[in-house]
Amino acid sequence: MPRLSTLPASALLVFGLAVGAVAQTADPGQGAAPAAPVTAPLTAPAAEVAPAAPAVAPGTAPQTAPAGEVAPAAPAAGAAATGTGSEAAPPAPATDPAPAVTGPDAPAPAAEGAEATEGLREVGLDGRRGGDRPQAAPAAAAEVVAHDLSPEGMYRQADAVVKAVMILLAVAAFLTWTIFVFKMFEIGFAKARARRAARLLNRAPSLDAAVRDLGNRSDPAAFLARAIHEEYGRSDTILDAAGAEGLKERAVSIVGRVDAQATARLRRGMGVLATVGSVSPFVGLFGTVWGIMNSFIGIAESGTTNLAVVAPGIAEALFATAIGLVAAIPAVVIYNHFTRGIAAYKLNLGDAGAAALRLLSRDIDFRHLKGN
Repeated sequence: MPRLSTLPASALLVFGLAVGAVAQTADPGQGAAPAAPVTAPLTAPAAEVAPAAPAVAPGTAPQTAPAGEVAPAAPAAGAAATGTGSEAAPPAPATDPAPAVTGPDAPAPAAEGAEATEGLREVGLDGRRGGDRPQAAPAAAAEVVAHDLSPEGMYRQADAVVKAVMILLAVAAFLTWTIFVFKMFEIGFAKARARRAARLLNRAPSLDAAVRDLGNRSDPAAFLARAIHEEYGRSDTILDAAGAEGLKERAVSIVGRVDAQATARLRRGMGVLATVGSVSPFVGLFGTVWGIMNSFIGIAESGTTNLAVVAPGIAEALFATAIGLVAAIPAVVIYNHFTRGIAAYKLNLGDAGAAALRLLSRDIDFRHLKGN
């Protein structure tokens, strides 16, 4: 019986050894099984790192790709820990968490991220694209470019009141230059005629000879000489009895009245020049104030302080002042020039009147000599 009991035990032992030998020859890589407990803890952190990828994925969809790159790093760490290339195969299951990133549940976080991005874009807070708000700048630039800053364009785009001011100042400037052209010839011709008449009166031996030399000229100096000669003829009958003092006074009165009338005739239009020169700057300033006031109202309505938006309105307002100065400065210069010209004319006409009075006095003296 003892021999029979040990025989099955020996058979089992031999069978076990045979099975072990067969197992070793069939799968030599099974020898790395004891190292599994060592590599499992080392590859476990890689498995823990990989699930972190879905936490990042809901934020933005493009960040899911780096999570897949972190998972393959786990086999490298496992290979370094085991120290042999053949033993690196078991850590391969550490890459199993990677499908969690690209699995069926991944599109939902990506869709949520896209919706969040669209929401940020609608309110203008998207950091990458800036929303639709920065597109207002090109629109404003287009509006600025649309403004024509030429004088004609600024007039067309100006307010109705500013347009009225511009038209009024343009009319004033036109009147100024019209008066300048007309008065320049009028005063020049008047001075020339007065000088010629004064020379003729100074060379004439008597009042009768001076009137003959002047002929039918219509200038004030010739009219003055004829008027004195006529008054002398009317007083001829009473001159001897009443004396010459009354005649001389009447002659001086004629000279004064002719001088005043001729000067008044030349001064026609000078009041317009004085008015334009003194009032035009203030009219232009009124247009500027009105235009700037409208520009500030536009700033308040648009809610922007961008100078490129409000500058055209301010330029249109200042254009009114520029027109006022263009009308006023020439008017003042022309007024002063004509004032000096009229003063020179009065001097020439005064010379002619004085020459006529001297001729009258000489004729009276010759009359008394002949009478005696």
